[in-house]
Amino acid sequence: MHRVLQWGTGNVGYHSLRHLIRHPDFELVGVHAFGASKIGRDAADLCGLRDEVGATGITATNDVDALLGLGADAVVYTVNAETRPHEVVPELARILEAGVNVLSTSLIFLIYPPHADEWIREPLAAAAAKGGATLYISGIDPGFSGDVLPLAALQMADQVEEIRVQELCDYSSYEDPEFTGISFGFGRPPEYEPPLGMSGAMTAGWGGMVQMIADRLGIEIDEMRETFERDYAEEAFDTPMMHVPKGTCSAVRFQIEGMAGGKPVVVTEHVNRLGAVAPHWPQPPAGRSGVHRCIVTGNPSVQLECFVRGEDGDHNTGGVQATAMRVINALPAVCAHAPGLISTLDLPYTPSTNLRSAK
Repeated sequence: MHRVLQWGTGNVGYHSLRHLIRHPDFELVGVHAFGASKIGRDAADLCGLRDEVGATGITATNDVDALLGLGADAVVYTVNAETRPHEVVPELARILEAGVNVLSTSLIFLIYPPHADEWIREPLAAAAAKGGATLYISGIDPGFSGDVLPLAALQMADQVEEIRVQELCDYSSYEDPEFTGISFGFGRPPEYEPPLGMSGAMTAGWGGMVQMIADRLGIEIDEMRETFERDYAEEAFDTPMMHVPKGTCSAVRFQIEGMAGGKPVVVTEHVNRLGAVAPHWPQPPAGRSGVHRCIVTGNPSVQLECFVRGEDGDHNTGGVQATAMRVINALPAVCAHAPGLISTLDLPYTPSTNLRSAK
């Protein structure tokens, strides 16, 4: 049984904590929290499981030394990192130097370590070497949709012309206006410049998936081309995510094209909406609120589609749960791996072992 620390109790951390508490193969030994209102609370209370499992006896703390002294095998790290890398990199380095493996859904620039900027990658690589620990970063997108799906589809394809990964999702039930809303520019007027639309931002976040597949196929990418578009609300409306005033952004479409020989070869594309808007852009299948899709154009061509649904029936909850489970299911393999910064290409298949029918 692996001893695990949960680091962060936000959107992803809430669900990660629920899975770690319920999972028979993991022992939750500590929880790191940031907010004063969370410090000292039982882990079951932090993730709404008190009625189901009772008190765990594990209380949240911000005492890093105490947590690292618990002898954990791994940290599941789910804090918001993309807007504060200068704080997060030293914290991750401290964990790795202590000899604790890290599986993270944060700092997505390191989905594929060779693609990341040196100022992020090198301190963490040095810390991993010093502590003899391993760092693995993944999720659903960036993550599963851009590595496992295309690698699976490519096993059935030949004479490949293009690999296209799509996330087509209604984000209206995803209650994250402070990060996702601001980054995408939802509810903002045309003159607002979303952080995601700034030059280089998309490549930093999603370009690692493009480079990973290209490297796996032996393709030399000449350049990565970014495009970012917005669509605006014709009338004001409300969603769980936020109120969307008339004339403000209600949908975005962006893509990164990995170009080789003047043609897009590996492409990742997003269309994210707040409700039934922007019908002229690519849509999920009828009756679905979201899809992660991989289209390999070749001879034969192959298309794979992935749908997730959370325990509450919502696709956005399913996406957050799947983000957490992508790293939790990889935990035994990461703990068994040699020290360093790794990607999905370095791991075997990592299926869940928590099968209800077999318990």
